[in-house]
Amino acid sequence: MTAETKTETTEFVSWFRSVAPYINAFRHKVFVIGFSGEMITDSNFVHFIHDINLLASLGVRLVLVHGARPQIRFRLDESQLETPTVMGMRVTDPAALQCVKESVGRVHHEIAALLSMGLPNSPMANAAIRVTSGNFVTACPQGVIQGVDLMHTGKVRKINAPAIHSRLEQGDVVLISPLGYSPTGEIFNLTMENVATETAIALHAEKLIFLLDAPMPSVNESIAFPRELTVAESKALLKNNKTKPAIPDNTRLSLQSATRACELGVARAHLINRQTDGVILQELFTHNGIGTMITQETLQALRKAKIEDVGGILQLIEPLEAEGILVRRGRELLEIEIDRFAVFEHDGVILGCAALYPFPEENACELACLAIHPDYRDHGHGNRLLKYIENQATTMGIHKLFVLTTRATHWFIEHGFSEVTPAELPKTKKGLYNYQRRSKVLVKQL
Repeated sequence: MTAETKTETTEFVSWFRSVAPYINAFRHKVFVIGFSGEMITDSNFVHFIHDINLLASLGVRLVLVHGARPQIRFRLDESQLETPTVMGMRVTDPAALQCVKESVGRVHHEIAALLSMGLPNSPMANAAIRVTSGNFVTACPQGVIQGVDLMHTGKVRKINAPAIHSRLEQGDVVLISPLGYSPTGEIFNLTMENVATETAIALHAEKLIFLLDAPMPSVNESIAFPRELTVAESKALLKNNKTKPAIPDNTRLSLQSATRACELGVARAHLINRQTDGVILQELFTHNGIGTMITQETLQALRKAKIEDVGGILQLIEPLEAEGILVRRGRELLEIEIDRFAVFEHDGVILGCAALYPFPEENACELACLAIHPDYRDHGHGNRLLKYIENQATTMGIHKLFVLTTRATHWFIEHGFSEVTPAELPKTKKGLYNYQRRSKVLVKQL
């Protein structure tokens, strides 16, 4: 094995191990994925189908909601039909509805055909995906808007969630069109975004994913669109008409829909640019993702550690222990002392920790084991952990905080600590001082 091959193998094994937590977390969860008619015409659409097959094989319960706007527009032009729009919605008269039904039906069957592939020596080999469709969407008319009757242009009234769940539990992939049916037997032309959102809400989906035809706009060359937004932040962004550059209409609609879904119970919504191959895998199986994620609340938390955090803390501190930056702590000791620790987590992953050891007889506390994941340094997380520890100490009525460090002396001085001699340590700590490590001793009056 060459050095290059060995490196590639090591990287592959490391990556494969890193996705295991996501595979376990996503199994049997419901994902609703909405994508446009433009995406279906893209030559890379078949790769998206391969990724859908992969998700299905991992036990994810998938509901696919497709659009058909360009196909409908082409069919209307072909039939020389002109249809007015009101507030961005197309008026669907009986003639236009016929074009809608033809276009949606053609697109629907093309997607079902691709999902049914099973060629040997291809990503779809032995896939055997069962595709289910049906009258899952009950719709009603949009009605008269600004004096114009939108006729067969409608909106979702109800989703038959039990029927969809039944098919998902059987292992089927559910494929839903942007058409809805009324109890009176009428057919309505709906938007993909409306159908996907209401479906995700009705199913209490784990994720609603919109694949966008364009990337999220950058604020400027150096500032990208936020990777994470809470519902409140997303609403503020949508309300701010001064956002520069302006959010494109289609992207705005997806962001509004994603925000509504999270507000009404969907755990998370993702907006990702479909132009990059494998985007859905990159978004779902990497910690940072490549799109924008909307959640009900912030994914970051600063809290007291729990026994379940021991594994995450060990992963964080073991590399620093190996370099001699931190004093080595075994799992058993960490489990015993877990109540002393605070952690900073992001989306369930421990990215920072610190411990507080009180010496009440001398009115002092030791700050120990302050560590931040290398990828998250210089973002203020260490400062937040320090403030948390300081607040804990003052709550205990202690106003003197000391720390021993071999590498971070300047950082602590910048945060209000002063260097002292080991002789000024509390008596019990002084007896444990390791003169071979020669750690610097710093103190801060709180």
